[in-house]
Amino acid sequence: MLHLVAFLLHCLPLAMGHYDICKSWVTTDDGPSWEFYACQPKAMRMKDYVTVRVDPPGISCGDPPERFCTHENPYLCSNECDASNPDLAHPPKLMFDKEDEGLATYWQSVTWSRYPEPLLANITLSWNKSIELTDDIVVTFEYGRPTIMMLEKSLDNGRTWHPYQYYADDCMEAFGMPARRVRDLSTTSANRIICTEEYSRWAGSKKEKNVRLEVRDRFAIFAGQDFRNMDNLYTRLESAKGLKDFFTVTDLRMRLLRPALGGTYVQRENLYKYFYAVSNIEVTGRCKCNLHANLCSFKEGTLQCECEHNTTGQDCGKCKKNFRTRSWRAGSYLPLPNGSPNACAAAGTAAGNCECYGHSNRCSYIDFLNVVTCVSCKHNTRGQHCQHCRLGFYRNGSAELDDENVCIECNCNQIGSLHDRCNETGYCECREGAAGPKCDDCLPNYYWRQGCFPNVCDEELLICQNGGTCYQNQRCICPAGYKGVLCEQSKCDSDTKACNSASSTYLSLTTFLISALIFQLRHLLDF
Repeated sequence: MLHLVAFLLHCLPLAMGHYDICKSWVTTDDGPSWEFYACQPKAMRMKDYVTVRVDPPGISCGDPPERFCTHENPYLCSNECDASNPDLAHPPKLMFDKEDEGLATYWQSVTWSRYPEPLLANITLSWNKSIELTDDIVVTFEYGRPTIMMLEKSLDNGRTWHPYQYYADDCMEAFGMPARRVRDLSTTSANRIICTEEYSRWAGSKKEKNVRLEVRDRFAIFAGQDFRNMDNLYTRLESAKGLKDFFTVTDLRMRLLRPALGGTYVQRENLYKYFYAVSNIEVTGRCKCNLHANLCSFKEGTLQCECEHNTTGQDCGKCKKNFRTRSWRAGSYLPLPNGSPNACAAAGTAAGNCECYGHSNRCSYIDFLNVVTCVSCKHNTRGQHCQHCRLGFYRNGSAELDDENVCIECNCNQIGSLHDRCNETGYCECREGAAGPKCDDCLPNYYWRQGCFPNVCDEELLICQNGGTCYQNQRCICPAGYKGVLCEQSKCDSDTKACNSASSTYLSLTTFLISALIFQLRHLLDF
């Protein structure tokens, strides 16, 4: 039971439904309209969408193959890393794979065989998208945690980097900073960059493996250890300068500066027990959508906010083309509990009016359904908000919803396709044998003749037999005495009379030729 309570408390700030609704349809004395709210997506496992890079080149073990030891058995170097052998390789992707019970898979660096040259490695995580951390970053090391490392972050996709947290067994010696703990920070120093010794002292590889960036402890400074005062946290995030940005990143970089030493000094006689090995990296957060979206999708290899409030962009960071009567603003957590949406508005309209994305000038209220719908959608659009394309058209992926060219005609081939409709990528539904986005081509072993028809014959699988020749893949021209689609049947087998007639004709012709030859010989002898 205690384990269950601890788990629920751990998940509490992630499960609470704060700011999860962007808008609702309300009826007032002035009539029905949209009511907008500040909103944000749910938290999720960000490692499922990350791109990882390890440098410098050649820092991953296995090329060439290399043996290594552990601190428990420092002179029994029976372990091997070999990049060419899947069972012995330790590539970067193993930091993010699903591990079976009791079986750890991990990325591993080369050993410190070049001591005293520093053994340095960088692990860079990139999302190509602003994300907001909602829980601790947890890095799991196998065979000992580094004695010195630092975590850095970027807010501009890796162009510039800033320190996030320092880790060392001796902070003053490594970084010239006194050791601190996050739980000792105050409300005025919650976003301070600290150095901690909590995760760097040797505890044995079988005991402590994790290194953390304590996001939850910083949240608890405002929300309390039980996270019951979330309103105070959201108020502080909105009002305290730099606090919201502290938990926002586009990239993270771990700089591994000195490996685990096993609680002793570097033993130069056996350098094969010093290396880095990371089995897992957990990053929990949400897409940063500037409080203008409650959904975030993974499309074409990148995360994308599904923007509301007439905003657009990867982070909902600007107003749509027809909704720029005032400057764009991010949503606000304040006033509690619903915040301020700061929605973009079109010229001459209020932010709460029905959205038609510029494809309609009129709306109609359907009383029995209690909904408002756009009337007479233009530009080949349809739907309650003119947000879909008419049948026979599909969405232009390079255009915004308020673009006049948002819907493109399918142009399905009338003969090769079943109908004039296509899917969201412009591909038509083809008849049997037809192929291509517009169904104007034929599949292999089919030929085009006002539609696609199966090949009767060809040069590969459907070969004319018994000396027959294939004519334009449509029919076999058979020699005398044979018939069938592929000239596979002898006329003698199925029609004795025809066969005898053919034989008689053949003999008659032979007799004629011989008679003619004898006549010519006699004529020559008379001379």
